[in-house]
Amino acid sequence: MRKQHILILGLLFTSASTLSQQTLYQQNSEVNNLMVQYDADRGSLNRFYFVENSPERRNRFVALVTDYEKQVQQLKYDNLPTGSRVDYLLFKRNLDEQLRLLEVEKKECEQLGNWFSFSTGIYEIEKFRRRGTQPDAQQWATSMKAITESIHQLSRSLTKDSTITINLIRRAQGIVKGLQSALKNVNDFYGGYDPGYTWWIPDSFKHLDSALSAYGKLWQEKAKAAPGGKDDGSHIIGYPIGKDEIIRQLQLEYIPYTPEELIDIANKEFAWCDAEMLKASQEMGFGKDWKKALEKVKNTYVPPGKQPEAIMKLYNESVDFLKKNNLVTIPPVAEETWRMIMMTPDRQLVNPFFTGGEVLSISYPTNTMEEDDKMMSMRGNNPHFSRATVHHELIAGHHLQGFMNNRYRAYRNFDTPFWIEGWSLYWEMVLWDLHFPQSPEDRVGMLFWRMHRCARIIFSLNYHLGKWTPQQCIDFLVDRVGHERANAEGEVRRSFIGNYGPLYQLAYMIGGLQFYAMKKELVDSGKMTWQQYHDAVLHENSMPVTMVRAILTNLALPKDYKAEWKFYK
Repeated sequence: MRKQHILILGLLFTSASTLSQQTLYQQNSEVNNLMVQYDADRGSLNRFYFVENSPERRNRFVALVTDYEKQVQQLKYDNLPTGSRVDYLLFKRNLDEQLRLLEVEKKECEQLGNWFSFSTGIYEIEKFRRRGTQPDAQQWATSMKAITESIHQLSRSLTKDSTITINLIRRAQGIVKGLQSALKNVNDFYGGYDPGYTWWIPDSFKHLDSALSAYGKLWQEKAKAAPGGKDDGSHIIGYPIGKDEIIRQLQLEYIPYTPEELIDIANKEFAWCDAEMLKASQEMGFGKDWKKALEKVKNTYVPPGKQPEAIMKLYNESVDFLKKNNLVTIPPVAEETWRMIMMTPDRQLVNPFFTGGEVLSISYPTNTMEEDDKMMSMRGNNPHFSRATVHHELIAGHHLQGFMNNRYRAYRNFDTPFWIEGWSLYWEMVLWDLHFPQSPEDRVGMLFWRMHRCARIIFSLNYHLGKWTPQQCIDFLVDRVGHERANAEGEVRRSFIGNYGPLYQLAYMIGGLQFYAMKKELVDSGKMTWQQYHDAVLHENSMPVTMVRAILTNLALPKDYKAEWKFYK
């Protein structure tokens, strides 16, 4: 009897231990502590060594990353479960990329050394300031005057030099900004407080600051004159990265396709959209003239002041549909806490359509906009277009993503647009399949956005391959997708000068297709329900979609894992 009690207690203990371990792995991994500490260390050092492109900052970060690479490599990879292997591979990938970028920075700064021979003097006074030591203000004033004269001499030479590459020009602009921030930091600390500094420095600082600003403008002019920097009439000046760099960045995201293969995928998806658009157009009575059908849909816009109400109606329909079909778990607090703001006219120049997350930013005309711009904004944000994007921006898209990221595996910092935008685009595909659109007008609205995502792959890759200009990209969106011209201009401006990475625009459709392929593999096969699949994805946090698949299918990832999942059939 006693042995039976011991056996039962042992089984209970084992079961409790297993459950405890499962609960632990919901939030943790063997790599977790290193990742958290690295982020904290990096944040501390980034705030302390804040002067971008300074040798001191660069050397300190090389030491930091190198130290953590050694710590990662000490982990026993072969003993790790799949989720921890994913953390290992992605953390190591990020560290390797940081070292690569620091090496590029070092080489470019060395190549620009003659143009910034004066920078050491500014770096030194910023370093001196950190602990509040009282300066020899008279000596500093003399040094600042000498630096100012050096900048004037270099400026005269710079106007005559036409051999500097665009990458070096952009690095030089970053160096100037770093020097300006260092100088401002010193002046803000001592100016008006330290008697000697306040007596000797004001004029010297003013002249040096002015010389640096003028030097920065010279570099800006260099950028405009560089190949690829000229205005083609669109007033959008970006910098194509070229095929080799596109492929390198795709490999970092575990995308095993070439740019040409991705454009081919986009064209195949475009063909599907074209066929469906013709069906909807015929149902609306416009035959094969789908642009007339699109025009009718654009004119269903609501009057000024009514857009928030229209979006709220679409949101309620969308969430009710998700719940009715048991598609995903929606925490009550997630429903409770999203809110609306109105997008400023300036931001609408870059984001012509509403954006989302916990805060839904509504793009709609304001009284300060020109009449034509008002009409294009209303037409481009009509209810049928918005029907496809309300769930993209809120639930189960960006808002639910952010909500869950804050609650599950929050230590993971592998943010990628293929997960962020791909997931939200995937829901447009799923809701289409489940007949969420209620009319041919709804289908036209949803197809417009799907065509738009195909177009993003085509125009962004052709631009970065050096084949298209920004104006050609704008014309393509107007002619091929049916965009309002102002909205097309905003989309292209956002793509190339809106602080988005070169792969961001193609990540919508390609990431969506990855999630869709995984849905076929896990849900259509009966291995998981809709809700199980969607909840599982949201519980893993942001990362390359290939790695989500590895976790959900428990793949035995080798330590030298490379992109191999061909997700498009």
